[in-house]
Amino acid sequence: MKKIFYSSILIMFALFTVSTQAQTQPSEKTNYVVLTRKVPQLKPILLAAQELAKQDGHQFGDFQVVVCGKAVQNLTNEEMMKDFISQAGQANVTINACGFSLKKFGVDREKLHQSLKVVENGILYNFELQKKGYLSIEL
Repeated sequence: MKKIFYSSILIMFALFTVSTQAQTQPSEKTNYVVLTRKVPQLKPILLAAQELAKQDGHQFGDFQVVVCGKAVQNLTNEEMMKDFISQAGQANVTINACGFSLKKFGVDREKLHQSLKVVENGILYNFELQKKGYLSIEL
């Protein structure tokens, strides 16, 4: 009887310790993805990324932007993109171009700035990131 009593106490103590440790473990990082069809929206998107990085602190994870639609034509405009690219680099934000949109609007991938990434299907990429737990918004 004493063995059962002491075993029960030991098991409850072990479960309580595991439960307490699980509550004090830091949660996973918060990741974000934004799908946009207008290059000028990059300014408020990048400002939001900077603010979220401050608010989230060590919990701030990955921040991805996907540019789709006719807006991909502007991605080769060096003058328009230089500040966005600089700000994205400082904020650790990845700007992606939708490959379908590049093809549809005849944009040469070679003319994109080297920091811009191409994802073959921007909408699919967005869904894939959402499945991985990314918070998502479409503008």
